[in-house]
Amino acid sequence: MDFDRNDLSADEWDELNFPRPEENDFDRVVERAISRRGFLGGVLAFGSSAAVMGNGLMNSASAMAEAAASRFAFTPIPIQTDFEVHVPQGYEARVLARWGDPLFSQADGYDLAEGGPVEGSDLVFGENTDGMETFTHKGHQLIAINHEYTNRKTNLPAAQKGTPANAGDVLKLQNLQGVTVMEVREGDNGWEVVKDSPYNRRIHHNTPMKIVGPAAGHDLLKTEADPTGMASLGTLNNCGSGTTPWGTYLTCEENFNGYFGSTEAVEDQKPVQAHEGYTRYGIGPDGWGYDYHKWDTRFDTAKNPNEPNRAGWVVEIDPTDPESTPVKHTGLGRFKHENAEVVLARDGRVVVYMGDDERGEFLYKFVSDGTYTPGGSTEGLLDEGTLYAAVFNDDGTGEWKALTPETTGMELAEILIFTRMAGSKVGATTMDRPEWIASNPHAVEAYCCLTNNKNRGVKPNAGGDETPVNGPNPRETNNFGQIVRWFPHDDDHAASGFDWDLYVMAGNPTVYNNVYGGSENIHEGNLSTRPTAWPLTPPGSCGSRPTARTATRTSSPAWATTRCWRATL
Repeated sequence: MDFDRNDLSADEWDELNFPRPEENDFDRVVERAISRRGFLGGVLAFGSSAAVMGNGLMNSASAMAEAAASRFAFTPIPIQTDFEVHVPQGYEARVLARWGDPLFSQADGYDLAEGGPVEGSDLVFGENTDGMETFTHKGHQLIAINHEYTNRKTNLPAAQKGTPANAGDVLKLQNLQGVTVMEVREGDNGWEVVKDSPYNRRIHHNTPMKIVGPAAGHDLLKTEADPTGMASLGTLNNCGSGTTPWGTYLTCEENFNGYFGSTEAVEDQKPVQAHEGYTRYGIGPDGWGYDYHKWDTRFDTAKNPNEPNRAGWVVEIDPTDPESTPVKHTGLGRFKHENAEVVLARDGRVVVYMGDDERGEFLYKFVSDGTYTPGGSTEGLLDEGTLYAAVFNDDGTGEWKALTPETTGMELAEILIFTRMAGSKVGATTMDRPEWIASNPHAVEAYCCLTNNKNRGVKPNAGGDETPVNGPNPRETNNFGQIVRWFPHDDDHAASGFDWDLYVMAGNPTVYNNVYGGSENIHEGNLSTRPTAWPLTPPGSCGSRPTARTATRTSSPAWATTRCWRATL
């Protein structure tokens, strides 16, 4: 098949290389979904009544807009699809940092023809920003921000059409991804990056890392680069983020599988490919076109079959200490992490909610054994504890299933390295791509964005788990997604049981007059208009340079706030 990897999403690439068998009777699934519409309507009504003020449903767009306006200190703006940045009246948007902007004086900036030199590519603001967090330290304002992937055709000389020609090309791509930690300061021209700040730092695909927790040192983590299984190089495909109560940054490795390939022919790869972990995590012989494996043997699975096992973790970074070594926490499990939402249980134990961002995968929760004490030791709080996978029942209840040797029949280290298989063992609920999870700061409840799943009711997931229409995922071939909300029992995030509802069902009410139109709290002002084939690099006013921007309220200094957001342009 002749295709450009840049035209495929991570999920589409996985399906192309690891096609799921057509095991389900689609007509049967559709019939089941239709028969459940009564239940679905009840869930939607319950969820939507809680999503807006008042006891009744607000059916008109004007009423919804008035309610929204009364909840926020700004006038909401309608949805936009022109790839421009729009902000409410009284705010303005400014560029804070662009791909290739030097963080240090000795680094060269962006080069339109060559994409910038290899030398110093680890000293500039990286590409394709994702999860980010802000920190205040001794009067300094710091931002930690992910760089998830690169646009190879833009980073490499145009004549190469995005294909690395040597080890230097690969090194440049590796340097432009990972994480940036930078200091920002408000001056006469607004917020700007403090060049040469002692806090500025680039963490990339070759940065030394520690591996800690129950799986550290296991044979499956031992590689040519580190025969001890206690260290790693680099953090890959950094997607969402999180913060800890003790002020550190959590960066989450998502679609790491695309960086690995093999220099051996496919037929010679069979012994390695037969490993269940390769198939479940989508690791194939060709990669996504980065071609790391052709120039860096660490990414060649024929030579280093355990190297992929060192990716797919949550990584902790101390943004206040540029000399600190980032830490990969095996206690939080290995999968395609979106973000890490950290909360505290009633007794002070640390709870981390996480989603595995692939169609038909699971929601997870980690609960620490120890408790957090401000100013006390935090060692082990993200590793010594129990990992759980979520089961959602159709009656609006749910439970967290512990992933232990007793419940899975797997060794603890194997549970953490092959967490997806452990989730399948306990019958976790297959979800419609669990992405960002957020908790309510004023109530004991949490939310997860389930973005879409065209395979719902059509194909099993990569592990062969059936994906029938179910309570929190009630639509077959789901193109629009939904937000599920859960309420831990006893108002305790550490509880094993919870109740849930559907907070929002996204959709397009101007096109569909059925379940695909969304829930009652979806209207023309906030409907989901995302097509099934959204362009990965749409044109925009900033050209092809990804940016981090600030949105600052200008009408009153008392309201001045700064927000950065993802802008993949």
